[in-house]
Amino acid sequence: MTDSFYRRALSFTNARLWKLVHVDVLLMGALLLLICGGLFILYSASGQNVAMVERQVFRLVIGLMICVALAQLPPKYMRRASPALFIFISVLLVCVLLFGVGAKGAQRWLALPGGLRFQPSEIMKIVMPMMIAWYFSDKQLPPNFKQILAVLGLIVLPVLMIAKQPDLGTALLVAVSGVFVLFLAGLGWRYILGATALAPAAAYTLWQFMHDYQRQRVLTFLNPESDPLGSGWNIIQSKTAIGSGGLYGKGFLQGTQAQLDFLPESHTDFIIAVLAEEFGMLGCGVLILAYFLVIARGLYIAAYAEDNYARLLAGSLTLTFFVYMFVNIGMVSGILPVVGVPLPLVSYGGTSIITIMATFGILMSIQTHKRAR
Repeated sequence: MTDSFYRRALSFTNARLWKLVHVDVLLMGALLLLICGGLFILYSASGQNVAMVERQVFRLVIGLMICVALAQLPPKYMRRASPALFIFISVLLVCVLLFGVGAKGAQRWLALPGGLRFQPSEIMKIVMPMMIAWYFSDKQLPPNFKQILAVLGLIVLPVLMIAKQPDLGTALLVAVSGVFVLFLAGLGWRYILGATALAPAAAYTLWQFMHDYQRQRVLTFLNPESDPLGSGWNIIQSKTAIGSGGLYGKGFLQGTQAQLDFLPESHTDFIIAVLAEEFGMLGCGVLILAYFLVIARGLYIAAYAEDNYARLLAGSLTLTFFVYMFVNIGMVSGILPVVGVPLPLVSYGGTSIITIMATFGILMSIQTHKRAR
């Protein structure tokens, strides 16, 4: 019976319709599971704000449409467009520094007609691995020292421009997405050990260029109790919410930290603290399992991709998605500094959803455009 069920499931996932529309049904199923769970949590985290949930649904629908649209585009066209896209988005990053509009002390957007705003750094999260994968696509791997230096140059320039906005969280994610391609290309252990040895000096240099509020986030991470009513408030309330949930949680809509507004940013960056308080470690475990289903499928697509470009790009996009999840959960639980990274596909917000769904559109394209062997 188990064998029959497995064959039927395999037949369903390989159905001609899914291939015709270039949708990877396993990846799409895992994404929909994650999205539905996220909307459920958002309803509670937003204070039962139906209008906010409806806006999130609208953004997710747009994201799914972009995902499916990108899945129709064969990877060979993405490879050809990679250098032009990289140059175009880099120019837009320069425009942000010169003519960008800001909010809350940051200058990250370009103003568009109709009152709309556009954040080029979000697109760079996808374009960076596309560019580095293109660079390695026709080269002998593993890379040599000269090629590694060239790639680091490609990574550093956009990252510095994004950090200047300032947007340290996005700058780190863009850097990570490029470094993952380098790692997957077969970066030798001597280079990895060398980079590890230089890490303290790099951290000291980074500290010298950080803004005061960024330094305060690091100091708060090391000792949140030093300013419990100021900079340490968010992380202390977050850890209180997580701890009070215990194994099974207090129940849906019964979390005191979120429902009584003790927990700031409960519907955005700190939304998993709401889940932990209301559904406990069991609920968090289910959410993390959904994430790992998505990541496992992404790594499978990368492992069986058709060429170097597709393999490196799919692997980097999947691992960057993992970093998204890890950094958010780490900062909410107090094991990493707060850097303003949302929980992917769960936190309320529009730009990150569009970017992440575009990422999965590329993965589906890589998987569904493979030639039959």
